Amino acid sequence: MVIIKTPQQIKLMAEAGKILTTCHRELRKIIRPGITTMQINQFVDDFIQSHGAKAEQKGYHGYPFAICASVNDEICHGFPTQTPLREGDIVTIDMVVNLNGWMADSAWSYPVGQITEQAKQLLEVTKECLYLGIDKAVIGNRLGDISHAIQIHAESHGFSVVREFTGHGIGHNMHEDPQVLHYGHPNKGLRLSEGMVFTIEPMINLGSYDLTIDQNGWTARTADGSLSAQYEHTIAITKNGPLVLTEQGLKKVR
Repeated sequence: MVIIKTPQQIKLMAEAGKILTTCHRELRKIIRPGITTMQINQFVDDFIQSHGAKAEQKGYHGYPFAICASVNDEICHGFPTQTPLREGDIVTIDMVVNLNGWMADSAWSYPVGQITEQAKQLLEVTKECLYLGIDKAVIGNRLGDISHAIQIHAESHGFSVVREFTGHGIGHNMHEDPQVLHYGHPNKGLRLSEGMVFTIEPMINLGSYDLTIDQNGWTARTADGSLSAQYEHTIAITKNGPLVLTEQGLKKVR
């Protein structure tokens, strides 16, 4: 069942989104060759707590960290490690902020130092997929309109869209209805209405969309070892169009 949010509840989620957004902005200052994803995890955990909020992923079904940190061929749910990031890596940092019981969720892919042109294109196209999907998130459209816009753009550049992981409703709970696929057909699926709040979070691979799961039971990575990127926003459906609750003001890769 999709839980419709009131304007006041959306405002409370936006407050969580402000903390999350500010944290991502700070990460742009510290992600560089030599830093470890475990150090990033500690930074995020401390940052969120210092703003009176909670890192919701920590403890979720036993997940032990404040962030997911997915490097290179890791698609999502990567565990932070003590391995230093290297020049040319890409890393996706995914976090969920819980502020007074209301949540916001956003992932962002970061270049580590100078990256290849191919990796840069993957980041650019993945971010474009996110915003093309958001553009379709208007009252009267269907979820399939979002899905189709993402798939068509990714595949037009020769990339693939991960099938196994989806966007999701969010509010008092990290995961609510509906599921938001990132591939599919237009004019299919649930019709969008005012007050819906959900994430759009395309995971785009340089190669095949096939994946494997690590022995930790969490981390998904590309089966062919190709690079993967992800950008995610939490959005609300309003009468004035989609409202991005986790907007950083950056639509270009940096």
